[in-house]
Amino acid sequence: MHDRIALGTAQFGLPYGISNTDGQTSRAECKSILEYASAQGIHMLDTAIAYGASERTLGSIGMDDWQVITKLPELPDSVADVGRWVEGQLMGALDRLRIQAVHGLLLHRPDQLASPHGQALYAALTEQQGRGRVAKIGISIYSPDELDRIPTTMRFDIVQAPFNILDRRMVFSGWADRLARQGTEFHARSIFLQGLLLMSSRTRPRQFERWQTLWNTWEAWLHARQLSPLEACLNYALNTAQISKLIIGVNSLPQLREILDSVRTDVPEPPTDLITHDTTLLNPGLWNPT
Repeated sequence: MHDRIALGTAQFGLPYGISNTDGQTSRAECKSILEYASAQGIHMLDTAIAYGASERTLGSIGMDDWQVITKLPELPDSVADVGRWVEGQLMGALDRLRIQAVHGLLLHRPDQLASPHGQALYAALTEQQGRGRVAKIGISIYSPDELDRIPTTMRFDIVQAPFNILDRRMVFSGWADRLARQGTEFHARSIFLQGLLLMSSRTRPRQFERWQTLWNTWEAWLHARQLSPLEACLNYALNTAQISKLIIGVNSLPQLREILDSVRTDVPEPPTDLITHDTTLLNPGLWNPT
């Protein structure tokens, strides 16, 4: 199952994640993580222009044997030539990564496809794909509702979206099946909800106490099934057939070893009372300390 895992690299360029107490991962540790991941059958990396030094760190290590997916930042309103802007952003990414082409180029703000710049933005992506600089184009979303607002004339190879035991919107909305039918890959991120689902009641930040009933249900189910939070989150996602790739970010090599050692072929279906639609919990961008 390791070949269904893609390595997220936000931590390679930023001190990313609510559970991250180590800060930005060192270059030496990044190299060790990549070497181990490759040996275990992982060959895809997920990064973004907005991930600080991530692309540059990856490029300095060497990306020749990797499938790299990166993401464009938000298109500024002041841009007059959208095609030139996209090309400039992509060429900068390729330069930092030290490669000639990326496996995937995604939009970080797909709602812009419904803006006056939308058609030009989509045309710019397909142009770079036609030039061979990009194998697959796609979008990164926070909610399946965003897919409803994208013009039906626009087709993508990859949709990246959050998915975890609390957040099953992509499946229950029908979008996961719909993407599969049209040949679009569904890449699931946030399967640990930035590490929040792996935290104990002792280490979970106080701002999340308002969902204590949910945490109690979560911990009781884990205890009844004799599962660790890591085993439950990882294997539930791996056993969700509609998911093409799981994007998993780590801060260290021991973290990656622990994750890969936790892969198993079976996991019980989590109870439906663990599902929530509360975006103030599901969207880390809305997490505000209280």
